[in-house]
Amino acid sequence: MNLLLIIIAVVAVVLLITGGLVESLQFLLWVGVILAVIAVIVFLVRMISGRKV
Repeated sequence: MNLLLIIIAVVAVVLLITGGLVESLQFLLWVGVILAVIAVIVFLVRMISGRKV
């Protein structure tokens, strides 16, 4: 689960940078934001529940 969270965060950052630099691919900016929000939610749920999966 930790590896999945890291992969999602890296993909989100890459898509945010790509979406910010390339105007024609601006939809990637939104995909990056959505993935970043999902990564944060998963991180918070894991921290609150205290589960080590």
